[in-house]
Amino acid sequence: MAAIKHIFNELHYEMTRTIAEGGMGVVYEAVQRGAGGFTKVVAVKLIREEYSTITEFQKNFIGEARLVANLIHTNIVQTYHLGQIGGQYFMVMEYVSGVNLEQLIERHTALGRLMPVTIAAFIISRIARGLTYAHQKCDREGRPLGIVHRDIGPKNVMIAEEGDVKLTDFGIAKALDLMYNEEGKVIAGKDEYLSPEQANYAVTDGRADLFPLGIVLTELLLGRNIFRDADRMVSRQNILTMPIPRFSNLRPEIDPKLEAILQKALQRDREKRYQSAYEMLNDLEVYLYSDGYGPTNEKLGAYLKTIMNEPLPAAKAPLPRLSLRPNS
Repeated sequence: MAAIKHIFNELHYEMTRTIAEGGMGVVYEAVQRGAGGFTKVVAVKLIREEYSTITEFQKNFIGEARLVANLIHTNIVQTYHLGQIGGQYFMVMEYVSGVNLEQLIERHTALGRLMPVTIAAFIISRIARGLTYAHQKCDREGRPLGIVHRDIGPKNVMIAEEGDVKLTDFGIAKALDLMYNEEGKVIAGKDEYLSPEQANYAVTDGRADLFPLGIVLTELLLGRNIFRDADRMVSRQNILTMPIPRFSNLRPEIDPKLEAILQKALQRDREKRYQSAYEMLNDLEVYLYSDGYGPTNEKLGAYLKTIMNEPLPAAKAPLPRLSLRPNS
């Protein structure tokens, strides 16, 4: 990392720590420096050197940057810049100080409790809000871009300390003139979060993001993904054929209104599913706010601080603490 740090220092980015590592890339926290003592904390996503020379990975990375460059929305992680150093492409993105949704689920599991129903529904409503914007996005000529994220899952949702919910990682998204995972031959996405049409190698549209959004909502409510199996092929088969339960039988706090939202989101026939993210967002907001004051970003932020700083039960083996930053 020393060589990377040196090169980025010349570009006025001081790499401070590694946030995440994957097979093909690394994400760093960095401080961007400018004139007059200007500083800004950002995230820098860098393709690993061994993949930077492979044309397909280059195209995917550049395609992601081009796609998200103009997706400027509260509920989507913003991309500021695409660059190249020493043959390696990098992306400069908004830094979100907080945790991803998978970490928040794991925290609840470690504490032996379930997430409050309204908090779970609020988080999903904010993701639906971001998807509504992305799905409706048009190019400069007014042509719909036809964006489909295709990788909705807890790892790709960030929860900021302040309670902002942000969708990230459009790395396998498809859009007009920006589709490199050929549908019909390749399945894009994680097996336990696929839509039935993805699992069947069918061509997707925005409705394919709503089935996995329903899966994530059930996972927040139940503390587990009901479709997940140790065998990836079984997970995929579960997506296609496993009977969808009545979730109120698994958690009594799920009332008929929320049950109806879950059942509609998890319709395998996409003609019977929610036809747009906006439609699902509307139903979630009616559920949350029709009877009065409901969850807000501020309430989610306060809940996040409480749950992440609560001591684990003594009977449980200690897990790595996912604490928030000291200055929160």
